[in-house]
Amino acid sequence: MTKEERLAKRKADMKRIQKNLPISKVKPNISANERRDKRNADFSTKAKEAAANKKAKQKLKAYYGNINERRHQLHEVIRLSGMNLIIDDFDHQLIIKVASIQKLRMQVYFIDNDEYFLTKHMFNNEDGSFMSNNDERMIFYCKGVIETVRKLGWKPDVIHCQGWFTSLVPMYIKKLYAGDPLFEDVKVIYSVFDNTYDGVLSTTITDKLLFENLEEKDVAILQESNITNLHKHAIDYADAVVQASADIEKEVLDYIKTSEKPFMEYPGAEDYIDAYQDFYEQFIEEEEVATIEK
Repeated sequence: MTKEERLAKRKADMKRIQKNLPISKVKPNISANERRDKRNADFSTKAKEAAANKKAKQKLKAYYGNINERRHQLHEVIRLSGMNLIIDDFDHQLIIKVASIQKLRMQVYFIDNDEYFLTKHMFNNEDGSFMSNNDERMIFYCKGVIETVRKLGWKPDVIHCQGWFTSLVPMYIKKLYAGDPLFEDVKVIYSVFDNTYDGVLSTTITDKLLFENLEEKDVAILQESNITNLHKHAIDYADAVVQASADIEKEVLDYIKTSEKPFMEYPGAEDYIDAYQDFYEQFIEEEEVATIEK
């Protein structure tokens, strides 16, 4: 497909997405998968807040979801915004916003883009159909999170990726950002949830990924970008894996165990904070021991 054909397709997709924008004050229909995503979001948020209360070492959680900008007083950080991310040979502006959780004395950073995140729907249009540009939205999100961390100058001990929409982050860290001092010692953890989609994410995702400094073997498994292969791809590059839902696909569970990487089985819906904390600490402690031995 030529650049002109891709541009025409992008414009057609934008018109269709804008046509599906929900009318003000009308609650949009939410699919079963999106209800499950919201439930997973609540679980992830509780774990994040608990970790902050424990005063753990610096962790970055890559999490995708919705938030009410007015209610939570998000505002754009002008000094950080403005860079463009190139996806499929097109520039897309990275907008960085921030809000505060007062009771935790914590700032939370968000990324946005006027083309990819026009609606409040996470993965599906209002009519329930899977968004045709979810592959590019995922690429933008994964790259945007990492570039935001670089702009902030953070040096995380752990990057915890939550779900399939973050599944490219482990590869990006290990391949594209391996030489960055901010990420040289970081451990990447990938959480597998039970949310899914039908069929494949895209038939052209590998072509779009190869615009970066990657080789075909790095993304070979994504030639068929179904949910199972996305999880496997993330597991291949992650340092550790978490089963974040009670029931996940058996093929994925077997793949995790075969990888022999550190693995935390589903810790339950209650009293899971210590389990996560202990799982994090094993990587930080190993890094500290390695430093002492030098």
